[in-house]
Amino acid sequence: DLGEMLSLVSLTAAFSGPGLAAPRAAWAPARHAAAVATGVVPEIATVPDGVLSRNTQGRPLVDQRSRPRRNRKSEAVRRMVRETILTPANFVYPLFIHDEAENVQIPSMPGCERHSLESMVAEAVDSWQYGVRSFIVFPKVDDKLKSNRGEEAYNPDGIVPRAVRMLKKALPESIVFTDIALDPYSSMGHDGIVEDGKILNDDTIEQLCKQALCHARAGSDCVAPSDMMDGRVGAIRDALDVEGFTDVSILAYTAKYASAYYGPFRDALDSHPGFGDKKTYQQDPANGREAYIEAELDEAEGADILLVKPGLPYLDVVHRLRQTTNLPVAAYHVSGEYSMLKAAAERGWLDERKVALETLLCFRRAGADIILTYYAKQAAKWLMEDQAAGK
Repeated sequence: DLGEMLSLVSLTAAFSGPGLAAPRAAWAPARHAAAVATGVVPEIATVPDGVLSRNTQGRPLVDQRSRPRRNRKSEAVRRMVRETILTPANFVYPLFIHDEAENVQIPSMPGCERHSLESMVAEAVDSWQYGVRSFIVFPKVDDKLKSNRGEEAYNPDGIVPRAVRMLKKALPESIVFTDIALDPYSSMGHDGIVEDGKILNDDTIEQLCKQALCHARAGSDCVAPSDMMDGRVGAIRDALDVEGFTDVSILAYTAKYASAYYGPFRDALDSHPGFGDKKTYQQDPANGREAYIEAELDEAEGADILLVKPGLPYLDVVHRLRQTTNLPVAAYHVSGEYSMLKAAAERGWLDERKVALETLLCFRRAGADIILTYYAKQAAKWLMEDQAAGK
């Protein structure tokens, strides 16, 4: 009240005249100097007298009982109270494959390549030693095998079924995901069948169901429809169940946006749209609430995991889904995000290791249980090294 305010002003004035200071400030510096002289405390830089009072060591004192920095004061304390943990178990490693004897570097994705099937297995086995247990394969399909209806997508002797069988033979305990979409197999470069310049929804789903069954028969643990056709999750779930594949999971690309971040990925698979763009079936980057609609539908249709793509620019969507579903949430650290980090690191602008691990940790903090990332093997190695160093 006013009386208390006036009393406070009077008290302050009483200690602000010439030669006067706040009570604690009057004697604490002398006590501190004596302690330094006897070797009780080390010499420290002193701060000139100002508006703050002093503690018994003669240092400025802020009247602040709650100090969050106490929970950051050492690495041991920081580890004890850490809210988010990143481990290789969170990673799914995307592997590009082709039906060639030699690997081919992907210029727009430094460190990535199209693997021969033998090299794919070798890369997966090498990653296994660092704790990576999950893989997803993306095929670069020969142009002569492509068609508008994408029939090659469900060829039992196609590149993906053969890749799945080889991975499961080499690493029986691995989790193998397979992409369900027509764009790698489409002569039109789209995720669905094209008619009169439009992408057909239900006709496309017919093909996707055949593709999912083909992959399940080859041994896929989890099919991942990335096409964004309405109703495809339920149709695929029914198709799998009728054929006895009730244990095959579905990772639904729930919120896949019509993003400009996919360019390097399309270079890797030579799958750029033959015309136009994908905005009539992928989500508008301006929309966040729309993800709730897609998530509710996918969950009701039997999805086991909900995925957001791209990742970093859409962490708000990852967080929204984490707050509204009890299903696992995945995020895709896409090619454009990866390539930007690589480019900055190559120029010495960023510390690649620190920024990559921070990026992946941010996915986890936003709510992602699973992260599809081209850094999977390298990040797993870094995490292993940090653990060995006690970090």
